[in-house]
Amino acid sequence: QVQLVESGGGLVQPGGSLRLSCAASGSIFRTSVNAMGWYRQAPGKQRELVAFITGSGTTNYADSAKGRFTISRDNAKNTVYLQMNSLKPEDTAVYYCNLNYGHGWDDYWGQGTQVTVSS
Repeated sequence: QVQLVESGGGLVQPGGSLRLSCAASGSIFRTSVNAMGWYRQAPGKQRELVAFITGSGTTNYADSAKGRFTISRDNAKNTVYLQMNSLKPEDTAVYYCNLNYGHGWDDYWGQGTQVTVSS
């Protein structure tokens, strides 16, 4: 059983920063992690990819995140981070952590953490 627990969301002013964390627990073999990433869903919109990092460390960002967000991971802690800088009101959304795992490419999701960018 895999669980993902996110933290770090909150209210921030435009131009501010937040750091999201996602800790994975359960029966996880690091070498079976295909990727971990962050998605977000704003009210009335579909869930969209923000960034992901593969098991080999390759990163990929949505155009909206490039230059402002940085994804990183701590393998020893099975934790992935999303450093978000220069936040904009349009970044307001629920942010979800994702783990893609194993030969079956199974997806696991966290419960989501709210990020609100407003003055």
